[in-house]
Amino acid sequence: MGKIQDDFTPQTLLKYHDAFYDEAVRLREKYKDQINILIGLESDWIRDSSKSFIERLLSRHQFDFYVSSVHHVHTTPIDYDTPLYVQARDASDGKDEKLFEDYFDAQLAMLEALKPPVIGHFDLIRLKSDDPERSFQQWAQVWRKIIRNLDYVASYGGILEINSASLRKGMSEPYPKLEICTVGYTGQSIKPGALKPNAG
Repeated sequence: MGKIQDDFTPQTLLKYHDAFYDEAVRLREKYKDQINILIGLESDWIRDSSKSFIERLLSRHQFDFYVSSVHHVHTTPIDYDTPLYVQARDASDGKDEKLFEDYFDAQLAMLEALKPPVIGHFDLIRLKSDDPERSFQQWAQVWRKIIRNLDYVASYGGILEINSASLRKGMSEPYPKLEICTVGYTGQSIKPGALKPNAG
């Protein structure tokens, strides 16, 4: 394990990134008569300095689609296991509510910096929380930040990924939850029609 961590640097990541892309291109060409293979990239926003590295990754190759996501708050993974989630929560104020606010603030920083066409698992923060099924609307400030982020995504024509990984992890709804998916269609929080089904 230590050796893997020691070897995992930005330089080795670029090497793996290039090797993955080259292999994907090789397979796309080999099987072009049987299947249409799309090549995509998901980037992870860890801190503000992530922007330059992500732009570097994007500039190296031509991708068919691009997804950007937040898996870290205060540079700590929030979806890997409970102890790390608790560590991230402690770096807020020890409560889920403040960590959720910090997550959606980090997400806005990512949105403003990159304007990704697709936003991955918009509400991933709930996975390891004390109550993954809770309504976000129980926390007014968290809900305001969600609406703010959705407004920003809509302003540049981005779309949200619907991700079913949460279902195999024991939750009852995919990412994002229904209450997020219906914002804009109900008119409850932002102008009706601001988010269109085929935006982007």
